[in-house]
Amino acid sequence: MAKPPASGSQSPAWLEQVSAGTHELEHYVDKTYIPVVMPLMAKSTRDRSEGVIRNYLIPAFGELCLRDLTPLTIQRYFSNMATSPLAHESRDKIRDVLSSVLTSAVTYGLLVKNPAEAVKLPAERRGRRRDKPYLSPAHFDELVCLIPEPYASAVYTAIYTGLRVSELAGLRWNDIHSDGITIDERYCRGDWGAPKSEASNATIAVNQCVIDRIHRLKLLTVEVKGGGPGNKAIRKYKVVKSCGPNDLVFQSARDGKPIRDNNILCRFIEPTARTLGLPWVNWRCLRTSHAVWLKLAGADVKDAQGQMRHSRASTTLDIYQQFVPASQQRVVAKLDALSRMVN
Repeated sequence: MAKPPASGSQSPAWLEQVSAGTHELEHYVDKTYIPVVMPLMAKSTRDRSEGVIRNYLIPAFGELCLRDLTPLTIQRYFSNMATSPLAHESRDKIRDVLSSVLTSAVTYGLLVKNPAEAVKLPAERRGRRRDKPYLSPAHFDELVCLIPEPYASAVYTAIYTGLRVSELAGLRWNDIHSDGITIDERYCRGDWGAPKSEASNATIAVNQCVIDRIHRLKLLTVEVKGGGPGNKAIRKYKVVKSCGPNDLVFQSARDGKPIRDNNILCRFIEPTARTLGLPWVNWRCLRTSHAVWLKLAGADVKDAQGQMRHSRASTTLDIYQQFVPASQQRVVAKLDALSRMVN
């Protein structure tokens, strides 16, 4: 048996690790996870993770020591969610955030293994609806014709590339190539950061029509009404104030600052879509529509995964599988014909 260290000597690593496991989860989250790990995340991920921690993890596990968070303790918590009104996606997010916290504790030597690794969620009470609304090419042509520039071109680029709106807002002129676009930055409501994942940080193929439309922005001017009540003055602004390599492609018409996705959605996209009887159209719908158009064009799932920049093919399939393939429709038609022959 190992002897205890002499008075004043340094504790061995194994003893420090064991004593570290006595920290309560809340203490670890407040002193280590939030200040050390969360700043490395995108702002949207940080915000949602912090909400999960405060609303679910701390009330359930906050007073437990890290070493007391066993697989059984954690599994019992999630098994009790079988009767919870929380959606499956919300339960999954809680598990992901808890696993992230405990993985970091392993990384920093406070736990030997992540006890949440093998935890399972209760079965869903019903199958998930996979229907995700999308724009047909005909509906999109109607929509984009009614939206003013430069926002029409932003919408056009979004649906033909599948870019997330934060990635669209972060595009710079040095990201635009003769036959592709590089996504290496994103902007969301005041926060700059890297793309959502390693798979999202990529260069994708883009139709020439998209490249041409983007460069066309340099030639456009728009008329904007003066700000403030009673101010009816109309001013003309260049859509692109400056097009140096590091300048933004999509700029605010007035001052050249980054576009604000929610303003464009509320002021231009949603009102126009409602007039066309398409009240469900939003930025996410444009990305979904791109995936659907790839399928309609006969794209292989792996190619679509690369174009959508999904980390997992299953994410791409979640969109693809809401549609019945034409081959299945033909088989059903043949069964119907066979039935008529038998009768």
